[in-house]
Amino acid sequence: MTSISTIDLCIIILYIILIIFVGLWYSRKKKNTSQGYFLAGKSLTWAVIGASLFASNISTVHLVGLAESGFKDGIVWGNFEWFSAFELIILAFIFVPFYLRTKITTLPEFLEKRYDSRSRVLLAVFSILAALFMHIGVSFYAGAVVFEKMFGLNIFISIIIIALATGIYTVIGGLVSVVVTETVQTVILIIGSLTITLLAIYKLPEVGIHSYEALKEAVDPDRLKAVSFDETKKGFTFLDILFGHLVLGIWYWCTDQTIVQRVLGARSEKQAKLGALFAGFLKILPVFIMVIPGILAFALFKDDIGTSTKSVLPIMILKLMPVGLKGLMVAALLAAVMSSVAAALNSCSTLIVYDVFNKLNPNLSDANKIRIGKITSITVLLLAVAWSPFLGDLGAIFELINQMFSIFAPSIVAVFLWGILSKKGTASASFWTLLGGSFFAAIVFLVEKYATINGIKNFVSSQEGLGINWLRQTYVYFIISSIIYVLVSYFDTSKQHIPDTFYLKAKASSKTVNMLSITLVAVMLIIYCVFY
Repeated sequence: MTSISTIDLCIIILYIILIIFVGLWYSRKKKNTSQGYFLAGKSLTWAVIGASLFASNISTVHLVGLAESGFKDGIVWGNFEWFSAFELIILAFIFVPFYLRTKITTLPEFLEKRYDSRSRVLLAVFSILAALFMHIGVSFYAGAVVFEKMFGLNIFISIIIIALATGIYTVIGGLVSVVVTETVQTVILIIGSLTITLLAIYKLPEVGIHSYEALKEAVDPDRLKAVSFDETKKGFTFLDILFGHLVLGIWYWCTDQTIVQRVLGARSEKQAKLGALFAGFLKILPVFIMVIPGILAFALFKDDIGTSTKSVLPIMILKLMPVGLKGLMVAALLAAVMSSVAAALNSCSTLIVYDVFNKLNPNLSDANKIRIGKITSITVLLLAVAWSPFLGDLGAIFELINQMFSIFAPSIVAVFLWGILSKKGTASASFWTLLGGSFFAAIVFLVEKYATINGIKNFVSSQEGLGINWLRQTYVYFIISSIIYVLVSYFDTSKQHIPDTFYLKAKASSKTVNMLSITLVAVMLIIYCVFY
């Protein structure tokens, strides 16, 4: 077991106590209604929304996975963070007006208003499975990997500790507790990640690296290229990332209940849009404080890390951070996993209450809705604790989670995007697109995994599986899902029942919103010029 100082241990314990206290304290301020519990009483402002979006997105998967990806491939994986800024602009200008105008509580409810109850049920199932197996399960595992490496704690014990700490305030407090604690955790995340980045830069001269040019030579210049990287080494092109992530990003930021629930709790449309844009600016940071540390680790600790790339971040913490700061970094790791798990738990309980129980009994009282929500959170937490320890042999964490998302994300994006942009899509088109598109992607995923495990090569490229990288597969799945949607809509003659208010003209955005979005785009273009 790796030794840890009493000071570091005290910092970690104090952090856990602080977060639980803050979560429970603010839970007292929520309205004792189902809307107060699940949507924070529609009271959230832009700063809280933006910080909460950022914190619920940046899980331990990011901290561990992005450091690992930076070590192995370089800044190219930073595109997954930077593209999010553009997708958050899409959320603000295309999706937010529809969501708030239709006054929905869940995104499956939105599909029912646009299509029918079949699509609502399917999306609710997809969303709950995503929260259970990916948002929560993978976050638990990624956090436990770090604690095992640093403290020698058994992975299962680590997961239980994290689950207990997060479950207390999430179950009791609902969305109010979640977003308030996520705001605190955003600050801890940024401070902790920035600290380790600065310490790594400070240590570079000790290994003979005194300039940026020297760093490029030490790590291979290709590791510091975001666009014109060596496609042969990476196995995919920049266009693969662009189109593949666009599909994944629209699903994640614009149609995933775990993320969008913060926007649904906004005080107004303007606050929702500003919150999304604020999150877009925050998403610039992870490349500099999470991916680049992995690149610096290659220059500093390549021999120590070797082939055990999941240990990149733990080794950096142990070797770079002095007493006291180790505790701060572990607190940042806890902040990452707790914020993601809390967000997913809250979204699961909302989905179960409104898309299952409220459909069965529309006259459910607020007290019963809250009670069912709490029981759901506890149940999902227990299931995730049981599932997450078995993730160990499934490959690189960050790539894994995106591969799993790519199974159902393309079909969901197709029915949301075309349903908003056009009145012609039918209810049957939505249902069969969700079902058929996801089933096809799942079959390909399983075949790929089987072929990889057994070394089976295809006849065209002599590569294992289909020989098509998962990013390219993602936008191919989207094209296939869109074709299903268009064909079924074309041949479906049944009458559609879309509310007249659904396509009312949206209000023009404020000058502040427009200027911030233009500024965000300009900043991103400058960054891409620098790291071309």
